[in-house]
Amino acid sequence: MEYIILAFLFIVICFIIVTCDTNRFVLKKYEFTNEKVTDTFHFILLSDLHNKSFGKENKKLLKAIDERKPDAILCAGDILTAKPGNDFQVAARLINSLSEKYPVYYGNGNHEYRLKVYPETYGNMAEEYENALNNNNMFRLINESKSIKEKNIIIYGLEIEKDYYKRFHKETMEKEYISSLLGPIRKEACTILIGHNPEYFEQYAQYGVDFVLAGHVHGGVARIPFLGGVISPSLRIFPKYDGGIFKIKKQDGGISTMILSRGLGCHTIPVRFLNPGELIEITIRSEKR
Repeated sequence: MEYIILAFLFIVICFIIVTCDTNRFVLKKYEFTNEKVTDTFHFILLSDLHNKSFGKENKKLLKAIDERKPDAILCAGDILTAKPGNDFQVAARLINSLSEKYPVYYGNGNHEYRLKVYPETYGNMAEEYENALNNNNMFRLINESKSIKEKNIIIYGLEIEKDYYKRFHKETMEKEYISSLLGPIRKEACTILIGHNPEYFEQYAQYGVDFVLAGHVHGGVARIPFLGGVISPSLRIFPKYDGGIFKIKKQDGGISTMILSRGLGCHTIPVRFLNPGELIEITIRSEKR
């Protein structure tokens, strides 16, 4: 009988944790220095919202962002969920609300990309979503870059093809693939790459960027202490990149740093366990202070 009671208590505790973690987010702060930055760049990283709303009209999320007073918002993709007939207005309203106050640099994830490449499934959802976004202060970086000249920073938005999101199998990415999409990297500036899929961090670093902003993995859905995230969207168990900070040495001897967000929402597996959503605050300062 006592084993039944213990099992019941365990299930109840797990249910409470899942309910809480699926419907809350925590703030993570990271600070870095870079010798090429001419002025401090303080920004918020959003990723993998998947149409989630924290409070009516995302008021809790917007309040948390406003309290940080960022210079800009950088989106690492999957702000909406690609589902036929799905309402993307939660995502569009959030981006529009943010762009009224801050510059928004928005790179695509696999869900934004999917809307475009499967019109037979999603109809004109891609066009409707783009039309719903306010473009006055929002920069869609789809294999494009945007320079912040006063800070000597260049932000690249990388959109990779569907083959690089396969389940069970990791497609080889050719050495020149990224440069064929983005052109040669401009080494005179501090470079930030919005690259949704963290599995290709080695290739992003090989391209030569100083910082990578990624998401996609949702922190591994559930997290086990000392072991990390359990499963990735590619259905790999205990993925190498699940959340946090990762560093790789570049070919020129410098360091490429990836900030991997655990995201804010859910998708295929609509739960989080010991893995609340993340709102990430990042500050890049000049080394010449």
